[in-house]
Amino acid sequence: MKIADLNKIEGRRFPAKRLTRNIVGGPSPIQAEAFSMGMVTLDPEGGQVPWHNHEQEEVYLILEGEGEMCLGEERFALKAGQTIYIPPNEFHQLTNRQKKPLKMIYCYGPAGDVAHWRQELDGTLPKEGVDVPSLPDGAWPQCTDAPE
Repeated sequence: MKIADLNKIEGRRFPAKRLTRNIVGGPSPIQAEAFSMGMVTLDPEGGQVPWHNHEQEEVYLILEGEGEMCLGEERFALKAGQTIYIPPNEFHQLTNRQKKPLKMIYCYGPAGDVAHWRQELDGTLPKEGVDVPSLPDGAWPQCTDAPE
């Protein structure tokens, strides 16, 4: 039997001010072919899953806090208890604009790392409005900080 204990998973810090802990996939002891899943904590006032897209379909379940979700040309608030479906290849970004952490679960399929993780860690994330489509009007800017 394989068990992933979220309380023992250190996770990875990303330049966009978030901690991602893999529950299924990545370095987790649980691997699946059909999906990957994890918990993300966005730091207060700007923690982010930056503007990106990928071939997998995905859902975000907001556990605590609220954030600004950009999906394609739309921008709206998401709060604890809400789940959003992200279609394949749709650009999306989630930003914590509040003064307390935002916690969420992601699940996407099929399994495997999505490119934006490596791009962000390498400092090569495509820039919105330059390399990829622009964010919706009024959106929090995409984090493209170089890794420390």
